[in-house]
Amino acid sequence: MAFRPAGSTDKPLLAVLRGERRDPPPAWMMRQAGRYLPEYRALRAEKGGFLDLVYDPESAAEITLQPLRRFALDAAILFSDILIVPFALGQQLSFTAGEGPRLAPPLKGADLAGLKLRLERLDPIYETVARVKAALPPQTTFLGFAGAPWTVATYMVAGEGSREQAEARSLAYSDPALFGAIIERIEELTLTYLIGQADAGVDAVQIFDSWSGSLAPAEFERWVIAPTARLVERLRAARPDLAIIGFPKGAGGKLAAYARETGVDALGLDETVDPAWAHSVLPEGLPVQGNLDPLALIAGGRGLKEAVTRIREALASRPHVFNLGHGIQQTTPIAHVEQLMSLLGKSSGGVI
Repeated sequence: MAFRPAGSTDKPLLAVLRGERRDPPPAWMMRQAGRYLPEYRALRAEKGGFLDLVYDPESAAEITLQPLRRFALDAAILFSDILIVPFALGQQLSFTAGEGPRLAPPLKGADLAGLKLRLERLDPIYETVARVKAALPPQTTFLGFAGAPWTVATYMVAGEGSREQAEARSLAYSDPALFGAIIERIEELTLTYLIGQADAGVDAVQIFDSWSGSLAPAEFERWVIAPTARLVERLRAARPDLAIIGFPKGAGGKLAAYARETGVDALGLDETVDPAWAHSVLPEGLPVQGNLDPLALIAGGRGLKEAVTRIREALASRPHVFNLGHGIQQTTPIAHVEQLMSLLGKSSGGVI
């Protein structure tokens, strides 16, 4: 069984992650604390770059809470980044405007043994969690997160993001022992990191495998399913009450195997997945999250209404957390988020 129904809770979203159905479904949005909000842009202009915000717990907590002041969302998600793990593993991390993140040295040409573990780089994130937890209303679920081992490894190997993840895929084929050692290092620290988030106050965590869709089936089993299954098993043993959402973006037809074999409590669906198909192939009763196309939210109007209706009808008999299929985009109009909340039967105004 891939999920663990538990007792009821006064947090609607957490109840769904534990196997209950709620109508209307609880909702949050990936990247809901971010650049589409004018208050976020104002704070970033005042405080500096992205990493400056992540490592300022007061600012990071404020950004985490901002969307809950505007919208009746059922969860807050920690404002941070999946590359905090390689940063704590000893790579240097920087964000360049218009170019995205950079990690140095790239592991495609460096010695893994040369990285020095820097656990203190996780401490400000835990402080952010504690600050947010103290400010949240009791009905709001608090979500932490980390990148999945495969996705984090793609950045560590190449030193930056890439659409095809060619460097990591090539290394995995040519030197699976070395690549396996990288994955193992990521697994170990990710376990520590997620336990730390749980101890600081999160109710659930999402494991982002943003680049899982780039792998051939056998490689998907080896580098996505197997490491995630090990991580879930160990995390559950350490913190049994922590709900775990898996989000293997781009997995497509491999979603059912991922759900069965990783043991996650809930499965995130990206916008390319037909929710009716997912309902037909996934384990009965497994909670799912998703999967509105972020561009439908940008479009708004009738197209948004029809997309929301299709998703809700397809997943009406399954525990469902309404969400986007990926992150909310910078150009999303605030009015369209308000329309989405209305379509979901959410009251106007924020929850804090």
